[in-house]
Amino acid sequence: MPQNLPATRLLMNRLRQVMAEDGEARSRLSQVVRLVASTMVADVCSIYHREPDGALLLIATEGLKTEAVNKTRMAAHEGLVGYVARTAEPIAIEDAPRHPAFSYRPETGEDPFHAFLGVPILRTGRVTGVLVVQNRTERTYRDEEIDTLQTISMILAEIVHRIEEDQSAPQPDRRQRFQNGGPLTGRIFCEGLGYGRAVLHDPVVPAARFFAADQTAEAIRLSDGLKELRASIDRMMLIDGAALGDDPRDVMEAYRLLAHDHSWAEKLQEGVRSGLSAEASVDRARREHRAKLSAARDPYLRERLHDLEDLDNRLLRILGGEASKPQITGERSVLVARRLGPAELLEYAKTGLKGILLEEAAASSHAAIVARAMGIPAVGGIEGLTTRVEQGDYIIVDAEQGQVHVRPDDAVYDAYKSRVALRSERQAAYAALKGLPARTKDGVNVSLLLNAGLDLDLDMLEPAGADGVGLFRTEFQFLVAETLPRLQDQIELYKRVLEKSGQKPVIFRTLDVGGDKVLPIMNQLREENPALGWRSIRFALDHKGLFRRQLRALVRAAGAGPLTVMFPMVTTPAEYREARALLQDEIDWSERRTGVRPQPVEMGVMLETPALAFSLMDLAGEVDFLSVGTNDLLQFFFAADRMTPFVSDRYDLISPAALRFLRMVAETCAVANIRLSVCGEATAKPLAALCFAALGFRSLSMAASSIGPVKLALRSIDLGGFRQALDAALDAPNEAFRNQVLSIALQHGADIPDS
Repeated sequence: MPQNLPATRLLMNRLRQVMAEDGEARSRLSQVVRLVASTMVADVCSIYHREPDGALLLIATEGLKTEAVNKTRMAAHEGLVGYVARTAEPIAIEDAPRHPAFSYRPETGEDPFHAFLGVPILRTGRVTGVLVVQNRTERTYRDEEIDTLQTISMILAEIVHRIEEDQSAPQPDRRQRFQNGGPLTGRIFCEGLGYGRAVLHDPVVPAARFFAADQTAEAIRLSDGLKELRASIDRMMLIDGAALGDDPRDVMEAYRLLAHDHSWAEKLQEGVRSGLSAEASVDRARREHRAKLSAARDPYLRERLHDLEDLDNRLLRILGGEASKPQITGERSVLVARRLGPAELLEYAKTGLKGILLEEAAASSHAAIVARAMGIPAVGGIEGLTTRVEQGDYIIVDAEQGQVHVRPDDAVYDAYKSRVALRSERQAAYAALKGLPARTKDGVNVSLLLNAGLDLDLDMLEPAGADGVGLFRTEFQFLVAETLPRLQDQIELYKRVLEKSGQKPVIFRTLDVGGDKVLPIMNQLREENPALGWRSIRFALDHKGLFRRQLRALVRAAGAGPLTVMFPMVTTPAEYREARALLQDEIDWSERRTGVRPQPVEMGVMLETPALAFSLMDLAGEVDFLSVGTNDLLQFFFAADRMTPFVSDRYDLISPAALRFLRMVAETCAVANIRLSVCGEATAKPLAALCFAALGFRSLSMAASSIGPVKLALRSIDLGGFRQALDAALDAPNEAFRNQVLSIALQHGADIPDS
């Protein structure tokens, strides 16, 4: 099967003609196998399609018996074809019958064939089939021959996908074909209901753009795109590298080396020389990286493949320019993405999105927090999302139950409309409470504050009826930018926050990065267990230049007004004292330079590690307030990583152990005269909010959408009676403790939606 560049170009030209023709997809496959067999001088060319159950069905062949087409079916792990599908890697064998994985199928008439070359057909990160060529004689297939067949398999992926669409023929209604296998499930990021057409975030290369009209021009376009990509990464390192120290710079340098890798660039250029467009050549590499990522188990290898896929996407956006960006029109749209950074998500803030779906994310990630700030129904952690949704599919986002209905039928759509009407009634009831205090039946006042991190969050302060900002996440200004924000940028943001808040209190949390919140400049720094690693106050105290610049911005923004600052994930009193001293130095420095200092100044800590709970008496008289961060506290308390779906939802705040611990914290703070609040996501649920209030927490901070339901629950309950009954339940819990607590709350008058 001798192969040279002119022959490859000839094959690409013929394939372009096949792709441009109208006609049924299966007839195109027959044309393709004949073209490949004749051009590559192969005795056999066959295509196997991966069925929903994983089996591989022979759907086209040139050289095997035609009566075997649509009859020969191989199990998912059977034979060399199954091996290619399982590993998502090409395999070339001189004498296939001698290979231990070989499976003989007599109905195909493959007895005389020895040499075997198989490559996976990849689409959206999954193997959809296998392309095979065979020769009678024993021979070694060269690298360029394997490369050519991989290029052909990318083109075949679109034809095979067309067959899959034909197999699930469109229904004659506006919502197209039905979703097989029921709804997709994930984790709720932002509660709500949404409906619209899918818009894919990742760059998509249409089949019409696979082939190069002018190979010389395409090669130049690709070279220019690579230069622009490398320059952008170099600029990022130049601006931000020194500010974060040696370790992040080292890992960012590793990322830069990937972008400058000659073998990656040469593989892309080879694709162009074979007749592909620049975009198609990059897309082919991306398909391979995604398939390898799906199969990889080694954490280091997975991170490198993530890096390569990120570079592929960056380069595709550079090559495509404005045309490569998702086109969100005035029609209802649901954004679908594998991964999404906060900066990218914010670009969609004003596009009228009706829903957001993410494949790889956690409910506590910064992408999820931005989704909540935007108030758009969002579900994340949906396994295989991008392989099951196509551009333009109708989708129902059920972010009340954590479900996604792709191409819903009439019954599902009618049920959705009924639930939307019910949700609108609820929202009207919550709006009526906006100007009323969160005062319990027995006269206990509870402050309900807003969790914020973006300018647009502050716009919800008045509509939600919030008493202030209980948590302003300052890290978002860092996370949404490619470069670190300048001192003046930070001052201006903090001033806007204070101005928008008016006379209402604002608690600024200092830079909280690491774990699931990674700065762009350090996005290659990987740890064995980042949740327990170099993050939050640890990171800030190790980067005093960065930390002091933020503290200076906060002091300057406050001027002579009040300033309230809290430090995240403090584990020991020494960490708090060191951070407090740095803030005090900045206050003194500002007064010497400007003659003014913030008044009053309050400093607090976030309780996110159990260790700090046993050091609170040591901080008596030193710390003004304590805010419980339930997101991290619960994962450390239960030893359950909140980024791991298998355990993240297994343990409940409303459990005897957790509530006893929080009761102990509240009692200690009362003795130490430390003001107590809570700002984690757990406060968003009315039953959990009632438990906090019963334990003595008088300040609860949450997303804007949660204030109404929580206020309704608080205003309807006899808190004193609930506290006594809750204490008794904690002393004698039953097996269904959550239901036990819910029953107690309802007995004392609590109005809890969907209880």
